Amino acid sequence: MRKLLIATMGCLAAAFLMVQPADAGQSLRGDLDIEAQQKAPEMQKLHVPDQMFKRTFKEQPPLVPHKNDKYKITMKSNKCIKCHDKKYYKEEEAPMIGKSHYLDKDGKEQKTLNMGRYFCNQCHVTQVIAKPLVNNTFTGNN
Repeated sequence: MRKLLIATMGCLAAAFLMVQPADAGQSLRGDLDIEAQQKAPEMQKLHVPDQMFKRTFKEQPPLVPHKNDKYKITMKSNKCIKCHDKKYYKEEEAPMIGKSHYLDKDGKEQKTLNMGRYFCNQCHVTQVIAKPLVNNTFTGNN
């Protein structure tokens, strides 16, 4: 009896895994098998707008409204800080780095940037006008 129950459960599990829901999404690879080679898509030139995009949700990191693909951020150099640090932002006429980036792990304000927030491009990306990869109906809450 136990063997029959285990075999029945195994068959049901296999059948469940083989059935694919009708509304299953399609991969960005399209119909190509994982092993198949696909030609790389042509790189399109991305247009960086002249004005800043509005944030679409409260905690969204601001987008970068200028090209920064040539910026290299290393432990010794960060070109973003040269304009956006609280020492320089006024003379550079650039937005200051957020105050949260100057807090230590205990929430106390420091004079220098918290190194946990040093690699800007972990959160901040260049705003571009580009064709979306997938359909998106998100409208934000602003």
